[in-house]
Amino acid sequence: MISIRGLSKWYGAFQVLADCSTEVAKGEVVVVCGPSGSGKSTLIKCVNGLEPFEKGEILVDGISVGSPKTDLPKLRSRVGMVFQHFELFPHMTVTQNLTLAQVKVLGRTPAAAHEKAMALLDRVGLRAHADKFPGNLSGGQQQRVAIARALCMDPIAMLFDEPTSALDPEMINEVLDVMVELAQEGMTMMVVTHEMGFARRVAHRVIFMDEGKIVEDAPKEEFFGTPRSERAQQFLAKILHH
Repeated sequence: MISIRGLSKWYGAFQVLADCSTEVAKGEVVVVCGPSGSGKSTLIKCVNGLEPFEKGEILVDGISVGSPKTDLPKLRSRVGMVFQHFELFPHMTVTQNLTLAQVKVLGRTPAAAHEKAMALLDRVGLRAHADKFPGNLSGGQQQRVAIARALCMDPIAMLFDEPTSALDPEMINEVLDVMVELAQEGMTMMVVTHEMGFARRVAHRVIFMDEGKIVEDAPKEEFFGTPRSERAQQFLAKILHH
């Protein structure tokens, strides 16, 4: 579903990604972890073309993300993205946030878009909040709305960029529960996160990054059992110690 080959990216003279290659199969859940500044978020933003890249190739369902011929808005409409800070439109109600792109991008009728929005709000447990504005919701509720908004587009894959890092500890589980359910239903997912419990529960593979490189790319049992690299061992010792 997602193929990344020899991906490199620079910000000026600084190389932020260095020759990264990996594959994500249909229905696979891959967790991307690593220390701050290791290139995790940049990697995932390259997958749907939010970040341009200078070298390498990314294919999503056979479509080249970097090709000038590719219709990026159309591709992005098929790849759901959930950000760290929700990125909901503050001046629109929850329902309007969920229906806007369905009507404008997918060409659905307002009635069909509304029906889809309600079904997905039901699914994330927020139907009662349909007419509220994002500012009237908790962080966890806003992030669940953001997930529902992405799902409204019937995505072929979902990208999550540290979806719980801006949340209070009490709200993290309500978001992770929705993500676990998605994973169990077979959604193809790439998740940048420090939530190792989530990785252990649902990931098929774990990618560990450091200094712009993919240092490990292993099945989760192998990664949590005996990481091959010393850097991953140090990272896990720190993150699992507490």
